[in-house]
Amino acid sequence: MTKKLLFIAVLIFCQLSYASDKTMLRLGLLGYGTTNWELEVMRQAQQMETEAYSVQVIPMANPQTGKIALQSGVVDIIVADWIWVSYQRSLGRDYTFYPYSNTTGALVVAQDSEIKTWQDLKGKRLAIAGGELDKNSLLLQALMQKQGQGGLFQEIEKVYGAPPLLTQQLKQQRVDALLTYWHHAASLQAEGYRVLMTGADILQELGIEQKVPSIGYVFKRAWAEQHQSVVRDFLAQSKQIKNTLCANNAVWQSIKKLTQAKTEQESQLLRQRYCEGRVSHWGQEEQKAAGVIFQYLKEISQSRLTGKSEVIQEGTFW
Repeated sequence: MTKKLLFIAVLIFCQLSYASDKTMLRLGLLGYGTTNWELEVMRQAQQMETEAYSVQVIPMANPQTGKIALQSGVVDIIVADWIWVSYQRSLGRDYTFYPYSNTTGALVVAQDSEIKTWQDLKGKRLAIAGGELDKNSLLLQALMQKQGQGGLFQEIEKVYGAPPLLTQQLKQQRVDALLTYWHHAASLQAEGYRVLMTGADILQELGIEQKVPSIGYVFKRAWAEQHQSVVRDFLAQSKQIKNTLCANNAVWQSIKKLTQAKTEQESQLLRQRYCEGRVSHWGQEEQKAAGVIFQYLKEISQSRLTGKSEVIQEGTFW
């Protein structure tokens, strides 16, 4: 009897030790977004817990809530942009960025709209998702300046608001064009609206050929270095799941409800845009291009978006 109790005690101790050796990855995520698609694939494959780590999802109400949660230590990882990371590093905060997606927003108009190029926005009513410091909006202003039409943006009536509200404004013809996030643009395109240009198109017209990730996983550098093998395994798993969603139709169908696509055409457009956003290369050329984008954003926003730093802060990219 004593031997049996001793065996059970040793077994429990080993299980507790095994559990304590695991790293808990606390992800602060919005209730919508493509990261949730990937996590659903992980759940279905029972990969939310591996021998090295377990993933805990902590829902966030909005992007700002996620940033606050990261700063307060409630979560370990959020999805954000590298501009914010550089800004935080300029304030002495130890955050770093790993690319997640190249997909950018888009400028959308009605199919029969008389607006054919960005020059035709003069005197029109433009809805902009994300507010005055929306990156695509700032880069569009930079393009106007580069083309010698810097005053054109002032001749456009701007409307700011949340993407769903602005989508309705466009459908009700209360605005002439909408600069919005990529998934909202894809949904509109599926309904017959026309994509005038994407964020990537704006960058190309600014002379930036490289694909620079717009968003990525953000976490504390010291924490990542302490759990380096676990973080790398998680990031590799994320990349693998992206490839699976793009290559395996059955897997895509299994998460289709999460996309909230109303039609098969919308579902396929969302899948296409999502897959186009996969980061196939991230190196010196892309990071150099990010530096050029930083300068445009700094100048147009008068440092409100980028902070006082003259360049991207060292350590921004992990």
